[in-house]
This record gives sequence, structure tokens and C-alpha cells, in this order.
Amino acid sequence: MAEKRQGLFSRKKSKDSSAAPAKQRKVAKQFQPLQDNAGKKPEPGRGSFSQSLKNFIMCGKAAEKEDTNKFGYRPTDLSTASIECAEMSNYVVKADQVPEMVRIMHQRLASPETADVRLFMNILRMAEEHPTGVVLTLLRCAPTCDRAAVMMWRTIGSSSPTVEKVLPTLICVMEDWPVHSMFTSDGDDTDVFALAATLVLWVIIQVPKCQEATHNYAPHLLVALVVQICDSTVHSSEEVDTFWKQCQEEHHLNTNPSRFAVQTMKALLCRLRCDNVVMEMGRKHGWDTLLCADTQHYAVGLLARVMRRDFVPLCSRIALHLLGLLSMEGHRWDLPFLAFLVEVLECLDLKECSDSVLEIMSRYLQNECRERRRLALRGLVVLSKDPSMARRMGTVSQRLVDVLGDADGEVVRMSLSVFMNVLQYKNILVMDLVVDEGKKPLKRIVSQSLLPLFLHCHEENQRVAEASMKTLHCATGFLKKRGLKQLVKKEKLPKFGKCLLAEDTSRAAEQLRRALPYLESPQESLREAAIRFMGMAGRHLRGQPAELHVLSQALEAMSKDDSPSSTNLEIQAIFGQRSAELRSSAGLREPGSQEHYQETVKRPPPLNVTGAPGTADAGHS
Repeated sequence: MAEKRQGLFSRKKSKDSSAAPAKQRKVAKQFQPLQDNAGKKPEPGRGSFSQSLKNFIMCGKAAEKEDTNKFGYRPTDLSTASIECAEMSNYVVKADQVPEMVRIMHQRLASPETADVRLFMNILRMAEEHPTGVVLTLLRCAPTCDRAAVMMWRTIGSSSPTVEKVLPTLICVMEDWPVHSMFTSDGDDTDVFALAATLVLWVIIQVPKCQEATHNYAPHLLVALVVQICDSTVHSSEEVDTFWKQCQEEHHLNTNPSRFAVQTMKALLCRLRCDNVVMEMGRKHGWDTLLCADTQHYAVGLLARVMRRDFVPLCSRIALHLLGLLSMEGHRWDLPFLAFLVEVLECLDLKECSDSVLEIMSRYLQNECRERRRLALRGLVVLSKDPSMARRMGTVSQRLVDVLGDADGEVVRMSLSVFMNVLQYKNILVMDLVVDEGKKPLKRIVSQSLLPLFLHCHEENQRVAEASMKTLHCATGFLKKRGLKQLVKKEKLPKFGKCLLAEDTSRAAEQLRRALPYLESPQESLREAAIRFMGMAGRHLRGQPAELHVLSQALEAMSKDDSPSSTNLEIQAIFGQRSAELRSSAGLREPGSQEHYQETVKRPPPLNVTGAPGTADAGHS
């Protein structure tokens, strides 16, 4: 009897199975009939599973009479032919058995016969024990998620612990566009479409019992769906289109891949009881914005703001997940990730992640992409409001000074806000602290910011001008420059520039160079302020080694002004004359541009570059 039972649950081995070529492993193996029935034809409409079921019942009854094992065979004798009628809790399923067993389960459910309830129990047990093998095999044998696959996925979805075990593999597949490649235990590495995993997620979240598992993996699922939406919007291919047409036919879908991913995100949010988020995003046209490649990061930022109102814990978990992703440079969708993170920074416990947050924002502050720099500045504005974070922002102070020269008024305003927040916590800062190895002391960096702050006090945008004035007042106080601080307080800006130069005349050339970029500002008020300051700086250049070079740079910069003001023309004439004198004394040939200045520039009435009336020779020495 034992020998008979042993044969019942064993497959007939192929003689040359060990020598089968590797590529054949990618083809789904066909179920092999049992040895006892090798010479018989299966009945119409009934496959080998049906015959196995009959044999199992007969064998099981005999086993009960002999008072042996409940199923009449040893646990290690489990064969794929018995997966429907045997309870697998008594068996140890090896990893290399999983792919074939999953395929047979799928084939059985695809047949017109009613499946035994124990088959569904076995699906759950196998998914719990070998989640990766089950997920990848089922995605490969039923990529469009046919009726039989839907039954299997719904069965898995009915058990929250099982869903929790299969979700990591599904997420991994979803994030690899357009296909994911991973070996299963049988050596199969057939590509799996990322969209196939999204389709499976859509099926699973329809099952109410999956709620706990989806809640536990909500941050990873939402981020994976953002990746899927972005990928399917931007990257399309004939291969993906062909696959998706098959999915549309199978499930009667009338949406494209990106819209389906958005629908899946909506379904997930509803499963997470975030229905109001779905409605608010729709009301603000956020879902449509998410489907446009140029505005996706705005839509993700909007999603973060909407979620932040009522779902702070979830936002905090998503932010922590994004921190991990952004810590690794080069993610293809770092822009929408950064947009979400910046909006929910206030949800984070900065005591636990301050280092990584500051490192990410500092790195993106130096990014070539303007939008990424803007987002980094927004993040730094939020962080700088925390005294403990402001204490550590000396590392970005130099970069903030550089950003002050940006033509974007909003960027300047945010830079000023961060800088002012850092300075107002001066009582918790060490004045001469070297902020990082090889970096300048914070005091020197703040000193370098005085000229840009002074020039931005002339902004046409009143908000930026006021913020510049306030920050300049803060900076002079931080540096303990009482005279300059009083001038700012009394708003005596023309005198401030003169006094700033007088403090250290040896730095006149350096200060003049700092003013040069402002000659390219689209704002006439800024250009005018820069030119006036350059005129004052020119008086202190006499005798400095770099005088001729600096004057040449200034002349070249000022000549680019399409509609030069009278101040511009006056300073050009002064600098041109002095440059000619230096060249003549050095025995150098006068360049054509200098001759042009001397011949064509009509000197207007004497100009007071210091702003005080009645000083006709202010630009000369």
C-alpha cells in the first residue's frame, strides 16, 4: 500500500531532463500524467487534476482504514499532482518546486471545473512560504491577469499576512520600467512588465481584507505608483503598448497606462480611507496635472499639501521613505520626490533625520536645475526655522551668498529668509567656528554677504527689498559692525556703500568683481545700484596690481547694457580714461574698445556716485 501511495504523488521523470537546454526553462512546463494512467486518454473536459483527485480520495480512504498518516504519504513525497487535494501544511515545499506548482494551480483554475477549496488554501500557504517565487511565476504565466490569475490574487488578498509578504516583490517590479528581470528558483528570468504588477495591485486592493497590509506598505506603494505614473507618461514603447492592449481586452479597460496607474492610486487612497484626498485633488485638477510630464512635480507637491492636512503620520512615513531614495544620487524621478519631501518636512522628527535632510537640501542647492534649487531653498527655509537646524546651517552659508546673485527674485527672497533665520540665532552660534574642514569661517562668509544684501535693498520687488534690509541689519549686528548697523537702521544706503569700501580699501577690487554680475540684472534699479557702487570702488583701485584687469572686466560688463543709463555712461568714461592711462604708462597698445569709449562717450554733467549732492569729482581721484 505504501508503494502505491508513493507512486500516486510522484511524477514520471524524463530521461534527459537534466540535459535540457537553459532556454527551455523559460517555457511553462506541461503537467505530466501519472505513471498509472500513462496509457489512458483523459476524459473529455477532465484533466489530470481530476484523475489525481479520484486517486487521492481512493487512496485516502484506504489510508484511514490502515490508521496511517492522515493523507497516507510522507510530507516529503508531495508532488505537483496533489496540490489541489492535499493540505500542504503537512509538507515542506522546496523553492525549486514553487514555479511548476504555481503554473499547475493556474492551469487548474483556468479549467471549467470547480476547484476544491483546499486548492485556495494551498495557494495561500505557498505564497506565505515563497512569496517571491509565487509572485514572479504568476506574473509570468498570466501577465494580463486572466480570470484564473484574478482568483489566485484575490485569494492572496483575502489574507492580510499573505499580502504583506507578497507586496515587497510587487513594489520592486512596479519600480522597474518597463520590465523587471529576476531569476526564480527554476532559472526563469523572463522579463515581467511593471504594468502587470500595477494591474495585480489594482486587483488586490479591491479585497477589503487587504487593508491592514496596504496600510503597512502605504508609503512604498504610493511612491511606486508615482514612479509608474511618471514612467508611463514619459516613456512609451511598442512593446508596452502591445502588452497594454492585451490587458485592455482582458479587463475591458478604456484607459492608457498612465491613467490606469492614477486610478490605482485613487483606489489605494480610498482603501487607506483618504477619500477626501482623492476628492480634493480632483477639485484642484491635480490628477490631470499629474498626467502631464512638465507639471508632474507640481502635482506631487499638491498631493503632499492635501495629505498633510489630515494625514500627518502617513506623510511622515512617506517622507522617511523618500529620504532613503534621495540619499542615493541619480534617481530618475528625484524631482517629484523632492517636491513631496519639501512639503512635508514639518511632519518629520528632525532629531532622527536632521543629517540626511540637510545633506540632501545642501546637495540640491548646488544642482544645475533651477527647479531643484528652488525646492532645496524652500526646504532650507522650513529647516532654518528650527534653532537646532539653524545652528548647523553654516555649511550652506557660502552657497546662500552665491545664490543672492540669482536673477530670480523669489530665489533671492528665500535665500534671504534662510540667511536671516541663521543669523537671528547668533546667540547659539560660535562666531569663529569653522563650519566644515577646509571651509571659511562663518564670520567671513557673512562678511561676504554684505554687498549682495546691500544691492538687493534696491530691488523693485518691495518684499525682497524689505527682506534684504532686514537681513543686512541682522548681518551687521552679527559681525558687530555698529556703524554699518546704524546706517542700515536709518536707511542711509548711499552712505552704507561708501563706508563698506572704506572699512578695507585693499578689498576694493574684490568688491568690484562681486558687483559685476548685477550689471546683467533685468531690473534697472539693481543695475544702477551696482554701477554706482563700482564707481565708488574705482576710486580705491589706484595703485592696486589688479587695477587694469578689473577695470577691463567692468568696461566689458557695462558695454553689454543695451540701454545704458547716464550713470553707466559716466562710469564707463571714468574707467575708460583710467584704463588708457594705465596702458600708456605700461607701454601697452590701446584696444579699440577703449578708443571707442573716449571718442563716442559724451560726458554728462558731473555725477555724484556716492549719492550726496554737490560732489562733482566723486568718480575721480
